[in-house]
Amino acid sequence: MSLLIPSRNAVVVQVNDTMSHAFDSSLDADRHQASILIVDDQKLNLIVLKSLLKQHGYVNVTTVEDPREVEELWSRQRFDLMLLDLEMPNLPGIEVMKILERIGRDPYLPILVITANTEETTRLEALSHGAQDFLNKPFNPSEVISRIRNMLSVRILYKRMEEKIQERTRQLHETRLEVIRCLGRAAEYRDNETGRHVIRIGQISALLARVMGLSEHHCDLIMHATPMHDVGKIGIPDHILLKPARLEAEEFEIIKTHAVIGGNILSGYREEPLVTARTIALTHHEKWDGSGYPNQISGESIPIESRICAVADVFDALTSWRPYKQPWSIDDAVQYIVRERNRHFDPRVVDAMLDNMEAIRSIKSTISD
Repeated sequence: MSLLIPSRNAVVVQVNDTMSHAFDSSLDADRHQASILIVDDQKLNLIVLKSLLKQHGYVNVTTVEDPREVEELWSRQRFDLMLLDLEMPNLPGIEVMKILERIGRDPYLPILVITANTEETTRLEALSHGAQDFLNKPFNPSEVISRIRNMLSVRILYKRMEEKIQERTRQLHETRLEVIRCLGRAAEYRDNETGRHVIRIGQISALLARVMGLSEHHCDLIMHATPMHDVGKIGIPDHILLKPARLEAEEFEIIKTHAVIGGNILSGYREEPLVTARTIALTHHEKWDGSGYPNQISGESIPIESRICAVADVFDALTSWRPYKQPWSIDDAVQYIVRERNRHFDPRVVDAMLDNMEAIRSIKSTISD
C-alpha cells in the first residue's frame, strides 16, 4: 500500500487559502456592519439606495433628505461612508463637505458623490473638499454596490491599521512609563525599603494638581513624572545617603547635588513625561522664598509641578521611616508644612493640601510601606 503525502508547497497553498478566506470573511462582516449615511433631497433616491444596500447585506444605513441636518447628526455619530448628492436646494453638497471640514470630520471619511453634474470644475471642487469617487445619475445599481464595496474595504483596512498603530503606541507608552517607574524605584530603594514613597508622591501630587485646577493631561504628567524626583540619588555615595545621623555641612552639600544629577540624567529627552520629570528632578528643592537649591529661584519662577511635588515629597518623607529618623505623625507633619507656608512652600499648594487631607490620608494608608 502506498501513501500519498502532500508536498510542502501544497500545504503552504492550502494554509494561505484558508487564511485568505478567513480574512475575506472578516472584511465582508465589517463591511456589512459599517455605518453608511445617504444625503439626497430626492426621497425616491433615498428609498431606492437604502433598499439596494439592504438587499446586499448592509444593515446600518441612515438617510437624510434635508442636508442641513447633517451637522447635528454628525455630532452624534461618526459614519464609515457618505453618499452625497451635490445639487440640493437647501444646502449644496459642497457646502456639506465644508461643514464637515470645519467641525473636524474623520481624516479618512470616504465620500461618494452622486450627481448629474459632469462639469470638470465642479468635480475638482468636490475632490478638493473630500470627495473620493463619483457616481453619475441615473446610477447603475451594480456600479453603486461595487464602488461602495471598494470604498468600504479601504476604509475598514485603514481603521484596522489605525487601531494597530494606536495599540502599538499605547504599548510603547506603557513601556516608557514602566521604565520611568523602575528608575524612580531604583533611586528610592537606596534609602527606603519598599520604594512606595515614589508611588505615593505621584498620587498625592496628581491629587493636588487636580484640585488646583490643572488640566487632566497635566495632572497625568505630574503623576507619572514625580516618581523620578530623586533619581539623582543614584549618584550620591552610600556612606552619606544612608548615614544614620545628622549630616555634616560638607556632606549636606554633596546631598544637594542630587538635584543637578537628576536633571542631567533626564536631560536630552523630548518626550513626556520625561521632560516634566527632568523639570521636577532639577527644581523640586527650590523654595518659595528663594532659599532652596540648586539655583535659588523663588515664587512662581519655580515650575508649578515642582512646587506641588515639594509639598507632597516633604509630607510623605516626614511621615515615613528613614535610616536616620523615625516617622512623624501626620498631624506633626501638617503643622510643619503650615509653618513653612510662604517660606518653603507655595501657599496655594499648602492650602490645597489642607483642604484635601482626608484624601491624602487615604493614599497614605492604602499605599503603605
